[in-house]
Amino acid sequence: MNDLESIAGAIRKARKEAGITQADLADLAGTSERTVRAIETATGNPSLAAVVAIANAVGLRVAAS
Repeated sequence: MNDLESIAGAIRKARKEAGITQADLADLAGTSERTVRAIETATGNPSLAAVVAIANAVGLRVAAS
């Protein structure tokens, strides 16, 4: 599994554990539901800022390794 898939899986898991929808997460992160969906499926080309905002909204932190 690559880094993008790991991040996608962690965000999806955290969102589901929090009991919120993709639309709810998009509202919390100030982005679109389409962007949330793209990040959770590791598709498209979302900005790093969007990934970080969405991760932060579910209590995750993105750090360089």
